[in-house]
Amino acid sequence: MTTWEYATTPLLIHTTQQILNNWGQDGWELVQVVTMPDGSLVAYLKRPRQN
Repeated sequence: MTTWEYATTPLLIHTTQQILNNWGQDGWELVQVVTMPDGSLVAYLKRPRQN
């Protein structure tokens, strides 16, 4: 059975692609982007846990 690890990171509008590409190069998959009450964005990511 696959187990997962999760991470969150803030996203800046002008560098969103670069931020997500950096996480993707480390094996992270984007699960969801949430808009916070103040209008900022937070990305939720996951990748298989290395056992």
